[in-house]
Amino acid sequence: MQAIRSRDTKPEQLIRRLVHAQGLRYRVAARPLPDLRRTADLVFRPAKVAVFIDGCYWHGCPEHYVPPRTNPGYWSDKVAGNMARDRDTDARLIAAGWMVLRFWEHEPSNLCADKIAAAVIARRSAPYQPDSHRSNPA
Repeated sequence: MQAIRSRDTKPEQLIRRLVHAQGLRYRVAARPLPDLRRTADLVFRPAKVAVFIDGCYWHGCPEHYVPPRTNPGYWSDKVAGNMARDRDTDARLIAAGWMVLRFWEHEPSNLCADKIAAAVIARRSAPYQPDSHRSNPA
């Protein structure tokens, strides 16, 4: 378990390089929301975009996930828990006004980077909408 990376995986690094080459800047392995104890792989704070690059095994990819042969009960429950936590994270971020982008590690990195860049640029150029929790000065 010690050798399994939770950040800076090869797919993450490649996507980060491609996004950076497009002129976008971001936070790495940061919490999008301060009170949420979960980190996104890339965080674009002003645009409120959180990007996750999920590993096929650990997040239960429908195309590539293969149930484990040893201790299947433990590992299958762990992956199911990861998937449930992913859905919960998505719901919390969306409720807070964030855009959540999720990619599988097997997806082409250049396509992922292009989708990320398009989403961030679109969110940045969207007209200003005040947060609902702020009071309007009268």
